[in-house]
Amino acid sequence: MYIKSIDLENYRNYDHIHIDLEKGVNIFYGENAVGKTNILESVYLCSTTKSHRGSKDKDIIKFNNSEAHIRLLFDKNEIDYQIDMHLRNDKPKGIAVNGVKLKKAAELLGIMNIILFSPEDLSIIKNGPSDRRNFVDTELCQLDKVYLYNLTNYNKIINQRNNLLKDIAFHPELVDTLDIWDTQLISLGSKIIDRRSRFIDELNNIIFDIHKNLTGNKEELIIKYAPNVTIEGFKDKLNNNREKDIKYKLTSTGPHRDDFDFFINGTDAKKFGSQGQQRTVALSLKLSEINLIKNMTGNIPILLLDDVLSELDSNRQNYLLNSINDIQTVITCTGLDEFIDSRIKMDTIYRVKDNRLYKGENQ
Repeated sequence: MYIKSIDLENYRNYDHIHIDLEKGVNIFYGENAVGKTNILESVYLCSTTKSHRGSKDKDIIKFNNSEAHIRLLFDKNEIDYQIDMHLRNDKPKGIAVNGVKLKKAAELLGIMNIILFSPEDLSIIKNGPSDRRNFVDTELCQLDKVYLYNLTNYNKIINQRNNLLKDIAFHPELVDTLDIWDTQLISLGSKIIDRRSRFIDELNNIIFDIHKNLTGNKEELIIKYAPNVTIEGFKDKLNNNREKDIKYKLTSTGPHRDDFDFFINGTDAKKFGSQGQQRTVALSLKLSEINLIKNMTGNIPILLLDDVLSELDSNRQNYLLNSINDIQTVITCTGLDEFIDSRIKMDTIYRVKDNRLYKGENQ
């Protein structure tokens, strides 16, 4: 799987640009805040329908314009696919694949598999549980349509139940209707808990050897799922917390409160791991994603490295770069020295300057 070309129109700081990419390593370099990450963001959008920065569509559209367009052409199993995405200020985004309009944006998930590695990912271990849940959910939604369906509907039920909890403060007679939402919450939540548990088992089978090799056989990494509630105890815990939920007007029980723990040689990396150890775990996670997608889909994903190499020491840089031989990789960075030093083969180089792209390192 590899991207052939990208066209952006009225996207962020770009009026219109056309980008041709090669199968191997593609590098965009330039000073900070010139729009390098915007290019990776457009690819991420075409895979997941969302910005990795959490931006709304209206914030992505170039200032003083009402709409933006992305056209991305990629090869998957020697078949060409074209994704067209139309972003508008006041309407949901429009998406078409090979000229056929999608009824729901979620239908795009899984068509093109990508992995994004940015400096923010290096903090996944020390950050809050929502970042770790997001990592698991983003991966599973690309790989498992049933999980995507269950998670989407679970989140809707949570929102509806929370709205009801707020209404009960003014209309106490509505309390009996909580049972309706609780039944659906338990049903969907149990399926999410089960799939997350199996996902962590699958991830552990891959990440153990990767992390051991990355640390010179010094560290053994185990990921443990820390669910907020068990499937067997879901109903009882939800009932026991009902008064608290009504008081605080929030649902306190369910997989939306889950977490994931990382243990290095039996020690909790979140609490006791050094910054270097935590960053190595983050790198191991990203490398495991590559193998996980290969195993589950038979496809090699596209790797996006957003100015992350400068955050890694030379050993971790070398390990990462040596792992991308057969993967199309799109890299943003401020300079080319780190790649020349490591003698990586650079297939395409673009310099990003003044809202324009210049092909070649000498531009």
